[in-house]
Amino acid sequence: MAGSVTGVAVPKHSLSKLQSLNGLFAIYKKEGPTSADVLNSLKEALLKEAASGVLVIGIGNGTKMLSTMLAGSKKYMAVGELGKATDTLDATGNVVHEKLYDHITREAFEEKLKQFTGDIMQVPPLYSALKKDGKRLSVLLKQGHEVEAKPARPVTVYNLSLQDFTPPLFTLDVECGGGFYIRSLVDDLGKALSSCAHVRKLIRTKQGQFTLDDHTLQEEHWTLQHIVQSMQPCPGSKVTEEDGTKPSPNLGVKRALNTQVKGDKNGKDEKGEL
Repeated sequence: MAGSVTGVAVPKHSLSKLQSLNGLFAIYKKEGPTSADVLNSLKEALLKEAASGVLVIGIGNGTKMLSTMLAGSKKYMAVGELGKATDTLDATGNVVHEKLYDHITREAFEEKLKQFTGDIMQVPPLYSALKKDGKRLSVLLKQGHEVEAKPARPVTVYNLSLQDFTPPLFTLDVECGGGFYIRSLVDDLGKALSSCAHVRKLIRTKQGQFTLDDHTLQEEHWTLQHIVQSMQPCPGSKVTEEDGTKPSPNLGVKRALNTQVKGDKNGKDEKGEL
């Protein structure tokens, strides 16, 4: 891990200290840069450009824990728009068709949500981080290649609720397992309601034990001191303060790192997103 963080320089004497750490910490990723952009600046994760929210970063042996983290439970807040479908299934794409939505009631919407809760089958979006012949499907599509949809695969939705319904916009609260795509969910919901829909905004609010309100470092706190304070150590490893002392078990992380979320989660990891 080396370099600077989105314009925030990391002093050279701090880089060796960062590289000597082992563990996980989370930052707040704003809309615009991809996760790779952020990691090339601060470096390992998956959120889309249009996504924002919790981005978990591994240092040292902490990178070995990321696959488990990505496969675990995640929470999202998604804002969808009825009546318009896009090629990417989110607001970054081009509108490919439109349908009426004024026949959809809140009651009908909530009833359809039941079909997408629990263990279900889901077809991943064409524009995704999934690969064909070693290349991402999204990259192949942008290069003009024809790409076939991946087959449906089993995914899990632990909780799914409608938080707001103000047509054409609606807001979902989603808790899902690894490999689940919020964009596919919203697209499938639109079709199930005899209309169409796409994701307008997506925020990952939780990944593993890291929550948006309590554990994410805002950009102004991307410093060695704050990273050390928020670091979750790997089993058997030790995290120390910059002066070599063991950090206090009560670091007051929430007070120092609390973040306010306004409006969105267009997220791609989803691994998807975010």
